Amino acid sequence: MTTPLPRCLPILERLIAHPTVSADSNLALIDEAEDRLRHAGFEVTRMADPRAPKAGLAARLGPARGGGILLSAHSDVVPVDGQNWTRDPFRLTREGNRLFGRGTTDMKGFLAAMLELAERASTATLHAPLMLVISYDEELGCLGIRQMMPQLAALGWQPELCLVGEPTGMRPSPGHKGKAVFKARCTGQAGHSAEAPHYVNALHLAADLILALRGMQRDYAEHGAQDTAYSVPCSTVHAGVMQGGRILNIVPDAATIDFELRHLPGDSATSFHARLQEKIDAILRGYPDGAAISIRRINAYPGLDVARDDPAMALATRLAGHGAGPKMGFGTEAGFFAGAGWPTIVCGPGDMAAQGHKPDECLETDQLLACEAMLDRALAHLLK
Repeated sequence: MTTPLPRCLPILERLIAHPTVSADSNLALIDEAEDRLRHAGFEVTRMADPRAPKAGLAARLGPARGGGILLSAHSDVVPVDGQNWTRDPFRLTREGNRLFGRGTTDMKGFLAAMLELAERASTATLHAPLMLVISYDEELGCLGIRQMMPQLAALGWQPELCLVGEPTGMRPSPGHKGKAVFKARCTGQAGHSAEAPHYVNALHLAADLILALRGMQRDYAEHGAQDTAYSVPCSTVHAGVMQGGRILNIVPDAATIDFELRHLPGDSATSFHARLQEKIDAILRGYPDGAAISIRRINAYPGLDVARDDPAMALATRLAGHGAGPKMGFGTEAGFFAGAGWPTIVCGPGDMAAQGHKPDECLETDQLLACEAMLDRALAHLLK
């Protein structure tokens, strides 16, 4: 027996052909999605980014009252530069039960299923509204949805359930950690390396700061909040980039470190920053005047934490046809929706660990069919 192909395959092909890398514009994709939604009878609100040629969409079909289901996807994808692709990343390629292309898993597969559902919903009589949100710049740290949230809140929506379709293998996930991104600048004194002990080496300051961050990670692991629903059950501190120095015979007077905190609800970014400042003060007491370490928070997004007996989880598992999955190591826009008071669950097709952000990214057709089945049940729920 031949397995049927997903109904949304032609739409997915169109979406993959739009190279919506976060550094570039997404307007061609947004124009096409807006045209589809308006043609299907949705009331559409376009939300332009004030700083770049990008936009998001909010769309609603059905009665103007509370309740209903909201589906959310981001339009941007990560770059392909430096990756060893064996296929054109911006052309959908089907091989057996796999669909190859940048964004198939993260997360244009779900977006295509959303838009296909919108076309079918246009011929139905809804007793509760169907709402769609398409964002941008999620891959840059959820920047787009942060810009969109005030306008979304002003729409007055009160969905019964918000489904964020990031890849979870179609198992509803009840949570992910919050994240805060920081940049440290370490300031020392330049001088000839032959006289190095007479100067403050900014790399030494940076090394001491790295050791302090590692100590905070140990403290989170040994004494911090724990949640065994995560593969790493505690909050994590990670330093990803350190830069400093120009040539060997000059004592470096500046160094920078980019680092992050991915935190459980019990470990806030604010308390982390305050504790880190105490450690920095202790580091600087060991140096002469002129040494300095400054910390700037670059970005942050909230986590998501839903009780497994929450009514939103019960509805999501019924629609998905699967029990709850684990909490996720990666972040999503879900925390912003939950912060607006919307019951939010993450559930979508694909495997982020196996496919997300990798060369030859692909999505299995069975996953996309399961997603379409979930959205079929969501539509049926809105008809009751």
